[in-house]
Amino acid sequence: MQRRRLLGGALAALGTCAAGPAGAVISRPMGTSGQTLPVIGMGTWQTFDVPPNDPSLTQLRQVLAAFYEGGGRMVDTSPMYGRSEAMLGSIARQLKISDQLFYATKVWTEGKEAGERQMDTSAKLLHRQTIDLMQVHNLLDLKTQLASIRQRREQGRIRYIGVTHYQASAHKRLAQVLREEVLDFVQVNYSVVNQTAAELVFPVAAERGVAVIVNRPFEGGAVFRRLASLPLPEWAQEYECASWPELLLKYVVGHEAVTVAIPATSNPDHMAQNIRACQGEAVTGQRRVKLGEQLKSALDG
Repeated sequence: MQRRRLLGGALAALGTCAAGPAGAVISRPMGTSGQTLPVIGMGTWQTFDVPPNDPSLTQLRQVLAAFYEGGGRMVDTSPMYGRSEAMLGSIARQLKISDQLFYATKVWTEGKEAGERQMDTSAKLLHRQTIDLMQVHNLLDLKTQLASIRQRREQGRIRYIGVTHYQASAHKRLAQVLREEVLDFVQVNYSVVNQTAAELVFPVAAERGVAVIVNRPFEGGAVFRRLASLPLPEWAQEYECASWPELLLKYVVGHEAVTVAIPATSNPDHMAQNIRACQGEAVTGQRRVKLGEQLKSALDG
């Protein structure tokens, strides 16, 4: 409750955001760039797709403030997510944290001109002259859009290039693209119950020096809903975790190939739980293997 009151005060001012946590923030290298990102980012699919002046905007401000205050930096969005880019850009400006966020968005259309228009609109809505990461969503019209993104990077309008998909059926194709193209990021679905990406995509990404963004770490909420009714087990203390979402995310980002996971939420309390996975000690190696077994046992009932 004290955390919520502090966040509410910061939001009321709409001019500041609380400083980063006193404890360590777990970060990972962005491929071979030499730069790092905190391992927990934030998605905006469905959650930020609200109209202006909607009552839920107050909660979304709290969500973004909690994310930033807890050490998060990458926010992933898309023109396909309705009003998400516009709401994200507006709220970040109100909180005066736009320049501190790492914006990842996407192009998802066919044809050079349509792609150019889409990327121009994204930059305008996010209030950015330079987008941190532009991704070809679902590999649509891949060659055309990659050519445009590379041209924009040469012009200083984009920093990093990536590709995305959200279905396991696309993992073989993603791996092939990673072998054929020079990329900075790949975004792929991965969770404790969906390990295909670790088998097909992660090894190629590591070999090629490509940073990995994980979407759907809760399988669209399905995994969390299966655990939500269960009391938190005593073994959660082994990992210094205080919630099921934190445990699930610690497992996902504990994989050595993963750079950042991007769970989405419109609930400030859930964001507080998510961002805790960015803090403290990483769960890696045999500890992570054990955590995976414990999570699967809990899911199996």
